[in-house]
Amino acid sequence: MSAVLLVIHLLIAIALIVTVLLQRSEGGALGIGGGGAGALFSSRGTANVLTRSTAVLAVAFFITSISLTILARQGSHAGSVFDRVPASGTQQNAPGAPAPGGGSVLPRLPGAPQPQQSAPAAPSGPQVPTND
Repeated sequence: MSAVLLVIHLLIAIALIVTVLLQRSEGGALGIGGGGAGALFSSRGTANVLTRSTAVLAVAFFITSISLTILARQGSHAGSVFDRVPASGTQQNAPGAPAPGGGSVLPRLPGAPQPQQSAPAAPSGPQVPTND
């Protein structure tokens, strides 16, 4: 159902674009609409037809947009994206969190400088050298 409605929505969008481009602009630059005395429509009649068809296509575009939104809303669970975020901030695979092992989740480019490794932790007390 949603696929058919999406195709209809796209066809309406294309038709709306075409009818807007066919209308005569204030300067008459892109308008194809007018014609001579022997034309099927006079320039005023063409403007009326294009204006009405633009209004009808715009209403149809809004109706299909709202219908697609309603169909998409029914297909998913109700609620916000923020409702799915866990309460605790300690998630291992959270976006923006460092990858396990201190590495980055982004690939390294060849020749790019490597990040500096942190120094090992300082000993808690004096160390006695051993001769092994």
